Amino acid sequence: MASDNAPQKTPTEWWRVDTATLHARKQEIEVLKRQLDAEQNAILAEINARGVRGCSGHSTLVAMIYEDFHVTDKEAKARADRVLALYPGVAVGGGTEPPLAPLTADAAAEGAIGGSQIDAIIRTLARIPSTVPEDDVRGGEKILVDLARHAGPRAIAQAGRRLLDKLDPDGKEPRNEDPKDVCPELRFVKHRDGTLGLKARLDLETYARLKSDLDPMAKPHKAIDGIRDSRTHDERYGDAFTDYVRLKTTSRNLPGQAGEATHILVTMSYEDLINDLGEAHLDLVGSISATDARILACDARVRPGVLGTAGEPLDIGRSKRTVSLAQKYALTIRDGDCAFPGCDMPVPRCTAHHIVFWRHHGETKIDNLVLLCTKHHRLIHHSEWKVRIAQDGLPEFTAPAYLDPTGEPRRNNMHLRA
Repeated sequence: MASDNAPQKTPTEWWRVDTATLHARKQEIEVLKRQLDAEQNAILAEINARGVRGCSGHSTLVAMIYEDFHVTDKEAKARADRVLALYPGVAVGGGTEPPLAPLTADAAAEGAIGGSQIDAIIRTLARIPSTVPEDDVRGGEKILVDLARHAGPRAIAQAGRRLLDKLDPDGKEPRNEDPKDVCPELRFVKHRDGTLGLKARLDLETYARLKSDLDPMAKPHKAIDGIRDSRTHDERYGDAFTDYVRLKTTSRNLPGQAGEATHILVTMSYEDLINDLGEAHLDLVGSISATDARILACDARVRPGVLGTAGEPLDIGRSKRTVSLAQKYALTIRDGDCAFPGCDMPVPRCTAHHIVFWRHHGETKIDNLVLLCTKHHRLIHHSEWKVRIAQDGLPEFTAPAYLDPTGEPRRNNMHLRA
């Protein structure tokens, strides 16, 4: 029984604490948690080196984590994989097996990166061919670790793909030297319950054109008297397709993006364009080969956008007093989607924000515009967050002092394109 004279720990009354202290403390706790995870991983690595069965009676490290920590088998495997990748292991014939990611282990011990970031780095390093020199591997790992200090798993994975393209430009050997083109198919289906449907296989261009037309028609209806649109995502696109067919067959005035007919944005770096290497980015589809991009660019209705090494638009139109369609395409190329750090809201749900407000005589030109979703557009207008265009032509944001006293600029690394 505890003594009445024993000191009592008083819980922190967080409601009394100012906002800056709350944010600072939550960051401190996150670092401490990561440091504890790293320490525990180092202990697990030592147990593994001594022999898990002899130390604990379990057959494998995964089994020990699963039984001792009462976690799912999926989490147990993920944690074991981190241990085995970050610390030296036991070679099959005896001796020591060097770690896959020693620099990652150092950053984890600092508390600078956590589990999901570590996993993203490990997945990339595990795919690097054994023929790549060790110095190049460590150089690539350093790039990913430095990025992970201020970016999440998705940005790390994207950087990892670019790293693999550089270290292993040939990639996996293709199954066919001359892969077959996609043959579009469309089948009308009558179900047993009497309902009708379609089954289709589309080429990249047709898919992108159709989705580009349907996206603005499939947006949720505005709330009326507080009642929101109750349709599911699939139901909204079903209704949009129905309207699309009806309009297409009865009218020449089919609604398009920003008042124009459908456009498709194909983006690739200038270096890749010149050398016929790498890949392009097809709006609404994703990564495509440079060859496919060249084929699409032959169509006059496709607007090509060539990027410089930092991702800035080289030539895509002239500025006007209002945000023109050409400027919107330029912003799409430069910013990707909403430019606010950590936001993945797509371009159709973003608007162009004047960095120097229009009422403060800000001009409508590319270096005074940035794409923002509704939520972050309001945040910039009604908070102490700041945005500017950096010297490399890309937008960067500064958090309020109570969130980040260092004032270090932040960028959205989720959709930066190489």
